[in-house]
Amino acid sequence: MRIGTKKKRALLVPAVAAAAVLTSGVATTTAALASNNPQPSLADTRAATYKYHDVSVAEADGYVSEGDECVPGMGIHYINFAQMGRMDPLKPDALLYEPSGNGVRLVGAEWIALDTDQNVATDNSPVPSLFGHRFDGPMPGHFPGMPVHYDLHAYIWQANPEGVLSTWNSNIRC
Repeated sequence: MRIGTKKKRALLVPAVAAAAVLTSGVATTTAALASNNPQPSLADTRAATYKYHDVSVAEADGYVSEGDECVPGMGIHYINFAQMGRMDPLKPDALLYEPSGNGVRLVGAEWIALDTDQNVATDNSPVPSLFGHRFDGPMPGHFPGMPVHYDLHAYIWQANPEGVLSTWNSNIRC
């Protein structure tokens, strides 16, 4: 029995997508699989976060400021605690903003993966990755109550001489 091209494609796409998810350690969204793009790119993340240039839209979507503290080389973190740990390339766990004359300006995104054993000294958890890049960590929480975790920064709205996926961006000013 011969299988037509359309049928082959219909069978192959889910199999390739499943293999990519299982072998890459990259979290994949249902929307990405439906569009035959098993691994959203940074360009996809950039498009998905465009609306967050307006910080009030980010706040309406559940992102809350960690305070007005600007971390030099990172910016002000707005975290979506309901999103944290899902590793969805199109819905970052945190948004990074730089103070500007008009309030704040979106500069990047961050994903946070919780360490399963919650012990910085033992590295028993598999190191997560997105966009083919391993997360930093494990590391202790950055504020009281934040668990041991891994994180990955993407400076998709501000040029970064250290690289888009570097932890620090020397172009971010506080």
